[in-house]
Amino acid sequence: MPSREALIAFIGGAPAPNGEKPPARVTKRDIARAFGVTGAAKAELKVLIKDLQNEGAIARGRKALHAQGMLPSIVVADVAERDRDGELIAKPVEWDDEGPPPRILIRRSRAKRDTAPAPGLGARVLMRVEFNPDAAGKEPAYSGRVIKILEKLRARAFAVFRKADDGSGRALPVEKRSAAREFVVPAAFAGEAADGDLVAIEPLRESRFGAPTARIVEVIGSVRSEKAVSLIALAQHHIPHVFSPAAVEEAERARPVRLAPPREDWRSLPLVTIDPPDAKDHDDAVHAALDPDPANAGGFVVTVAIADVAAYVRPGSALDKDALERGNSVYFPDRVVPMLPERISNDLCSLKGLEDRPALAVRMILGADGRKRSHRFHRIMMRSAAKLSYEQAQAAIDGRPDETTAPLLEEVLKPLWAAHDAVKIEREKRNPLDLDLPERKLVLDKEGRLAGVRWPERLDAHRLIEEFMILANVAAAETLEEQRSPLLYRAHDAPSLERLNDLVEFLGTIGVKLAKGDRVRPSHFNGVLSRVKGQAVEALVNEVVLRAQAQAEYSHENYGHFGLNLRRYAHFTSPIRRYADLVVHRALIRALGFGEGGLQDMRAGELAQVAEHISAAERRAMAAERETVDRLVAAHLVDRVGAIFPARVAGVTRVGLFLKLVETGADGFVPAATLGDEYFRFEEAIRALVGTRSGVTYRLGDSVQARLVEAAPFAGALRFEIVAEQANAAPRRTRKAQSEPRDRRPSRKGARR
Repeated sequence: MPSREALIAFIGGAPAPNGEKPPARVTKRDIARAFGVTGAAKAELKVLIKDLQNEGAIARGRKALHAQGMLPSIVVADVAERDRDGELIAKPVEWDDEGPPPRILIRRSRAKRDTAPAPGLGARVLMRVEFNPDAAGKEPAYSGRVIKILEKLRARAFAVFRKADDGSGRALPVEKRSAAREFVVPAAFAGEAADGDLVAIEPLRESRFGAPTARIVEVIGSVRSEKAVSLIALAQHHIPHVFSPAAVEEAERARPVRLAPPREDWRSLPLVTIDPPDAKDHDDAVHAALDPDPANAGGFVVTVAIADVAAYVRPGSALDKDALERGNSVYFPDRVVPMLPERISNDLCSLKGLEDRPALAVRMILGADGRKRSHRFHRIMMRSAAKLSYEQAQAAIDGRPDETTAPLLEEVLKPLWAAHDAVKIEREKRNPLDLDLPERKLVLDKEGRLAGVRWPERLDAHRLIEEFMILANVAAAETLEEQRSPLLYRAHDAPSLERLNDLVEFLGTIGVKLAKGDRVRPSHFNGVLSRVKGQAVEALVNEVVLRAQAQAEYSHENYGHFGLNLRRYAHFTSPIRRYADLVVHRALIRALGFGEGGLQDMRAGELAQVAEHISAAERRAMAAERETVDRLVAAHLVDRVGAIFPARVAGVTRVGLFLKLVETGADGFVPAATLGDEYFRFEEAIRALVGTRSGVTYRLGDSVQARLVEAAPFAGALRFEIVAEQANAAPRRTRKAQSEPRDRRPSRKGARR
């Protein structure tokens, strides 16, 4: 039997003891052959591999194994940049581990017989990669050869063009990594680009002297107005934002659905929508009433109605193809890129007040203890009694009704809150992961500039809608499983052992223990969160616990939802903005005989491809939204260079500190070289940078005062330096620092925060 270390090394690309090199895709059969495991010992080998998977040391791909935190032998990658020597560098398209994705040096033989295709910047390629064990701590640690060019993207790299009077100009890159690296664009290579245009550039051959040069290969659009700042993220992440002519034509031809069997008439039921005040599409409505059944005393009948998007968007149509390509709507501070045209999303499917709209509804019978006793789905025609905001509904319950909510208070709103009180009982028993992570909302002025940052209060109205949507999503998954129908689950795996160990180590540095048994549960994390409630480290611990979690995804296979502590879960409640929900709607329509618009025959492999695509689209949207917020905040702070801000250390690496500003939640970076006139070593065990001479320590979670040194608006990058600490924020010393001579130790001027 191979040792654990030898097995991980072989899967990671190292040769076996007999000299046999691993193939491109390592399988269990390859491992058995390479290490000479035969007969009954193969069962023991399978157990060892399973243990390593459970611990998070290795991960399983579609058909092969690869070491956790390492790339498999065959990857799909984007050619992202050139290094200082002019060599092409690629980055993997998929990278689920913590930290930035590894960089891959593209090797190309000088021999004439080398027929490997030559990609350009921006190309997506299939590569065979190798890890260089001698490159530990260096970049790039991987190198590889291109097997096939999958897609040639016209955009090599993105930049904002600043035009000079003579027609030449400067290209300011929009990526944080290269924020300080400008390109000179000679007039002959500027094309039709105007000042302030977002452009795609291709770097030219670099010289030893002067700034690098580039040529403009595509003009994307103008970003002279802050209202267009999201255009950078759309181009950079290749997010489609223009509907095909065929999809637009289908949307304009669509007419309101008429009431006809098997659709039921529920227009007399006073369902209401409760959404943010600025919402334009309303895809869910709710209603609750006491259950009249004497056998369910104190119970409730809760109804959740969801816009019937499947009535308008049929499988295989142009609308369907565009929606699948987008995967979901993308929400920027300055614009929304909808999954469906506005004629569908904001009009025909939106559950507008006092207008007839088609919907799929689930009627759930809840006991007085909040447990769901039964449920049933219906395809209906509804008429929303009112369009309410969260704040408006909450104010009515708190005794401040307005002219809209006053007539609804007794018959509609109070029963909703009473039903929610019952649901909270069941939620407490289920004990899902209860993170407290306030969301910031950017307030823009009429010109699209950042006017301020708000941290909206989380209300009972928010929790009510959230819990009712969870109930409906569970009911959808249960019904489709009972009908043996294919569906897309919203799956969330338990944290890997590796991430758990990292979390345990971090919590130990602040004196908090994570009590867990053989199987970790959300309640274990909730115990930690409750212990730090109200303490200075509360926000930090919430963030670190979040980082320890696996990423939720869509899957055609069910492995439960860890965070919600649910055995089965599917997204059903937002088909206007999520393609996964539309698939679930179609599956329900077909399984329950609800008429037209049902799911077409799909093999498991096809459903798996859809799940993989929309999961990637979700991650793409999240990255684009986050980067756009960073750019708006950086533009807001560009006039405050030199100002000092209170901040918290949100990340510690060998190269420096990542900060989060208290005022705006903005992220910034402090290079380690600027921390002082000494070398700072990285102490991974305590997540800290420690001065080797003075023992000055910067640790994850520390409160600091930071001076803004540089703001790069188009890249969304902020660079800071730490200013002299106050008396009550004196640096702490590690054990190693305390063992140094007395005359080299800094005096302790204050208590530990």
